[in-house]
Amino acid sequence: MSTGAQAVVDAGGAELTRIMDRVEQRMSELAVGHGPVLARHAGETISAGGKRLRPMLVCLAAGAPPPETDGLVRAAVAVELVHGATLVHDDVLDGSAMRRGRPTVVATGGRAAATATGDLLFSRAFAELAGGGSPESVRVLARASRELALGELTQREDAYRLDVTVERYLARCRLKTAVLFRAACELGALEAGGEPGALGAFGERIGLAFQILDDVLDVSGPPERTGKPRGTDLLDGTVTLPLILARERDPEIDLRGVRTTDEAAAVCDRIEATGALEEARCRAAELVAEAKLALPALPLRQREALELAADVMVERYA
Repeated sequence: MSTGAQAVVDAGGAELTRIMDRVEQRMSELAVGHGPVLARHAGETISAGGKRLRPMLVCLAAGAPPPETDGLVRAAVAVELVHGATLVHDDVLDGSAMRRGRPTVVATGGRAAATATGDLLFSRAFAELAGGGSPESVRVLARASRELALGELTQREDAYRLDVTVERYLARCRLKTAVLFRAACELGALEAGGEPGALGAFGERIGLAFQILDDVLDVSGPPERTGKPRGTDLLDGTVTLPLILARERDPEIDLRGVRTTDEAAAVCDRIEATGALEEARCRAAELVAEAKLALPALPLRQREALELAADVMVERYA
């Protein structure tokens, strides 16, 4: 775990550590019982991990320390399972061989197994949340899941286009990424009887910053840090903020002729030379600052923990 992520866990106290341990255990339990093939692929997806930022947001939106309730564990598990499902399905659509430095399900098991694995994770997420008996929580996650799908469709529609504006890019990122951060905060607030609207807006802003900086990292790399070659998203035709900003300075940059990783890396060099990466980083930092300022009245410890979580969003991009 990174220093920043550990600081968030420390701010949440022993209660957050115990809840996160329960989340890990429950996700592992949910991966089994569906036949050896699906169990293996689902288990590998879950164990690939990451920072577990979304489950932490669920917990911290409920309080610092968070209440150690079964409902909070269910909500945190459900959000992370939906996140895992979207990654598996994205890899199917992109034909991606690697994620986080590890082979993807589609690379090891094929499209059918990967599609089924993503479907399994989605179904288990909603079954887990529904088991808590909160229709409103199910509605929150269902809305986010619908928007995630719309975001993916929008990204496909925008592939290789030269006329994508910053506004359209941000709208797509809100759908494709930020809405799940929003849902995480809303679910935590609902479990604790807090303010889902205000905390959801906080989550959405930091989710936008997270996606912008992820797109910066696709250009800047290096591969040993990201687990994939520079420009992988550009090679797929994904129009990102760094590309949009770079084209304002160098209109000759064009993805339509990019076919190899070497050509993608060359485009990355041209983007970086325009100064677009620093501008994108500044826009992400502004969103994080806005998110912190817009937090509702909260106990000091909870506010500090959420602000730390927002900082972790940008930690690995510094």
